Amino acid sequence: MVGFIVFAAVPVLRGIYLSFTRFRILTPARWTGLDNYRRLLGDDVFWKSLAVTVQYVVLTVLLGLAVSLATAVIMHRLTRSTVVRGLVLLPFLVSGVVAALIWQWMLDPGLGIVNVAVKAVTGHDILFLGSQGWVIPTLAFIGVWKSMGYNAILIFAGLQTIPAQIYEAGRLDGASEPRMFAHLTLPLLRPILAMVAVLTVISSFQVFDLVAVTTKGGPANASNVLPLYIYSKGFAQFDFGYALTMSMALFVLLLAITFVQMRLLRANQSDTN
Repeated sequence: MVGFIVFAAVPVLRGIYLSFTRFRILTPARWTGLDNYRRLLGDDVFWKSLAVTVQYVVLTVLLGLAVSLATAVIMHRLTRSTVVRGLVLLPFLVSGVVAALIWQWMLDPGLGIVNVAVKAVTGHDILFLGSQGWVIPTLAFIGVWKSMGYNAILIFAGLQTIPAQIYEAGRLDGASEPRMFAHLTLPLLRPILAMVAVLTVISSFQVFDLVAVTTKGGPANASNVLPLYIYSKGFAQFDFGYALTMSMALFVLLLAITFVQMRLLRANQSDTN
């Protein structure tokens, strides 16, 4: 409780207060009321950053859930080896900065191994991190690669909780494998899939190190996600009052999205019984 109060409750409450002030570290905070929030509503860069972030989140969540679910099902059906699970989990254990650097080198248009292969097939390079059309899908792919192992292990654990008798009953009724997957596996995995979806949405909205290392928001703000914009306002321009206002807006947005997800996916209910 002491740790929660000191490191969570107090900073959050102080952040809420400072979001209503003009605060630049070296001078005392000056109360400005709703000025920062009015400024937020008219900030085109904020709304552009939010749109870019939403695009990244949608791609990461949809692709990440599909890949993680497929990986978990393959592990569950073909092997339960701890070595295989460890290898699948390995990308998640790599530091975010290290992963970003590795992929930046691999995707380099001149020397990157990915572009060497692409050029051998197509005859030209692709600016994965330097093109406005490619940068967000590329960052989403890296994000999925980074988190896929962790999500797959969670779903794999959920698959192990489904009683084998349910599938035996389905086979006796003549259900095919695709039909059992759609009408048995997915409904019984709903609580786990809901948790994975919520965690993925939250982590994707908070993406920072990947973008800061690879693109720094470029090209032409095409990858200027909201956490990076908040960071630049706070630690580059020292406009901490406005940066905290954007942080509060992101917090409220995440709270609302999480609540809607939990209600729509009925995360607290199970069909096991």
